[in-house]
Amino acid sequence: MPYAGVPGPYGPYGAPRPGTNGLAIGSLVSGIVCCLPPLGLVLGLFALPQIKKRQQGGKGLAIAGIVLSSVSTLLVLTGLITGQFQEAVRGFRDGMREAASARPPMELRTGECFLDDTEEGGYTTGVRVVDCEKSHDGEVTGRFEVTGFDRWPGEEELKRLGEDRCDTMATSYALDTWSLGSGSWSLYYFPDRQSWRGGDHHIVCALGGEDPTEGSLRSDRTTLTPGQLAFLTLVNPIEDAAHEEPEDDPEDALEDNRAWAADVRTAIDAARTGLRARTWEASARKQVEAYAASLDVASKQWAKLAAASDADAFWAEYDPAWELLDEGAGVRGALGLTSKPPVPEGEHGAA
Repeated sequence: MPYAGVPGPYGPYGAPRPGTNGLAIGSLVSGIVCCLPPLGLVLGLFALPQIKKRQQGGKGLAIAGIVLSSVSTLLVLTGLITGQFQEAVRGFRDGMREAASARPPMELRTGECFLDDTEEGGYTTGVRVVDCEKSHDGEVTGRFEVTGFDRWPGEEELKRLGEDRCDTMATSYALDTWSLGSGSWSLYYFPDRQSWRGGDHHIVCALGGEDPTEGSLRSDRTTLTPGQLAFLTLVNPIEDAAHEEPEDDPEDALEDNRAWAADVRTAIDAARTGLRARTWEASARKQVEAYAASLDVASKQWAKLAAASDADAFWAEYDPAWELLDEGAGVRGALGLTSKPPVPEGEHGAA
């Protein structure tokens, strides 16, 4: 069979098929995406005459893009007029701001205020940091590292450490205790087992209360004047000692009650000595002198209480001792501190 001959040359190519107009495609895409509704409308209007002139495809795409963009533009204009668009933008912005302020509680730093929607005792995964002038649930007083444990010490041990150390931090953070009120208490966050294994061995301490508060509670050497700091440093030990009153009455624990009274008297004596050793601001000098004189009288009465021979003698000196213990409201006012004491949780008096 003979081989076929060499094939002849290929014939000429046919005319190219008209393509789809690019502006029409862009119009449809813009209309669907809805990010820039007017853009799809403009692209569609420019695409139609080009399609007709160049005999291109895409007329349906351009018309669809024009319709979708027109509807989107109308919706945007309606939103702008009624305020719904602005409200949506504000909601988005607020949501972004809230997300940016969310933080694990173990990352909180001293002085930061926060909102925590978790119920007391619940597991907290995140809190929202806010300006202390705004309503908040707590204010961080400090943080400390838990040491001395090769492995997670357990919730009970961490709670014990939190209660002990965080109370001390709160005392140093808020020296003006009268500004706290009787409804304030110490809070703390501790790591769970998983966080501990991840290397987080800190406990975060804070001040909070039953209800949200506004304004910072911080009153330490970073915020107080020298006079305010000196006064509170001298008189706060009296308050601390007085709050350590034994739960048992002198009939059952006379020596404990006498020792407590002696501790209060020691704090009183240290305060009156320190008050007289400092040169006070002219605006508070008279009030300080009067307060120191009142502590002289109180010291003698608390000495009698500490020397009571029996329970009856103790009760006889008990009320007079409290009545003579001036709280220094006049000095506090003169120095610009909180001059109104918090509402007491209970009354002092004989049983």
